[in-house]
Amino acid sequence: MDEDALIAALTRDLPPGEGALLGPGDDSAVLALADGRATISTDILVEGVHFRSAWSAGFDVGWRLAAQNLADAATMGAVPRWLVVAVAGPPAALGGEWGADFARGLGAYCRRWRVGVVGGDLSSAPVLVASGTVVGDLEGREPVTRFGARPGDVLAVSDAVATPPGSTPVWALGGSAAGLAWLAAKGEESERIAEEVLAKAAVAAYLRPDPPLDLGKRAALGRATAMIDISDGLAKDAGRLAKASGVRAAVDPSSPALAGSMARWAPLARALGADQRDWVLAGGEDHAFLATFPAGAGLPGGWHGIGKVSEPGPNGPGVEIAGWNPQTAGWDHFA
Repeated sequence: MDEDALIAALTRDLPPGEGALLGPGDDSAVLALADGRATISTDILVEGVHFRSAWSAGFDVGWRLAAQNLADAATMGAVPRWLVVAVAGPPAALGGEWGADFARGLGAYCRRWRVGVVGGDLSSAPVLVASGTVVGDLEGREPVTRFGARPGDVLAVSDAVATPPGSTPVWALGGSAAGLAWLAAKGEESERIAEEVLAKAAVAAYLRPDPPLDLGKRAALGRATAMIDISDGLAKDAGRLAKASGVRAAVDPSSPALAGSMARWAPLARALGADQRDWVLAGGEDHAFLATFPAGAGLPGGWHGIGKVSEPGPNGPGVEIAGWNPQTAGWDHFA
């Protein structure tokens, strides 16, 4: 299969999305935005750094690439509309079952949120690499940035995963970190052992994150003053938001959302000799959202208070967590 045939095969069943005037097949896509403004962001997955093929099927990688890109648009208060995807890897993988499986996972997640895949690129490479660029529609609203938190605001976290209307909300943070820890500890046996209910839930959270994308728009409509995607851990990303806004963010680990998350993963942590607090407070890739809201305004549905915002202390802007040191927490590719 040559490159043109492979591109045609991989894009055949991908959704075009609404408002795409021209999709795959030309040098650029042509998109229609009623607002006149767009958010745009890029995320990348590299084999051996972000995923291991022994654990992650092509479907998982495609799903995860879409989820983490779309979360970046949602956390600005935008509605993700279109995705451009570039994939590189060994020709045998891209032209075989892995490539087809990747396209199925990408398409499955994008269809759930009515997002179009409107173009991209394909290349050979010694390892598998997938990159996505998402375009979000602000629908006439101002973007919610990291820079607007104010002293007196409530610090809140969203549900950790998308939940259908009428179902029980899920706000357990730390699932992705717990799943990664389980896979790393159990190695090739992990898939069989993960038949246990709690381990299976954690592994699923890591392989196929399911961020509540609609809660980004809900936060924007609910007067959120600042917002960030929790991709590198609650402590690190809360610190980024606080420093960008020039405030102090005090996280209360005894709040129901955080204490409940810790209680959920405690049995798994005991089995692995780990500390569930590290998963909840420092684990990344849940892609839940962290936001600040004016005090007394009330929190939108799906959002849960976990602390407050104050003037910066003697050490300047940043994050503080009672009984826990956040200074070295979270993921850093270059640390």
